[in-house]
Amino acid sequence: MSVIYILLTVSVIVGVAFFFIFIAAVKSGQYDDSYTPSVRMLFEDELVKSKTKQSTDTKTD
Repeated sequence: MSVIYILLTVSVIVGVAFFFIFIAAVKSGQYDDSYTPSVRMLFEDELVKSKTKQSTDTKTD
């Protein structure tokens, strides 16, 4: 039974440590992405063009 208490304590400590590391990474700006928003419109245009081309090719009017 004491093993469960040890494993629970260790897992809580590891979880709290990862949480603090995540918070530190967010505060330091590691997850800030300034490149993708500027080119997102270009990627979406390519997807829309390929979908419309496929839909016009498959019509049998």
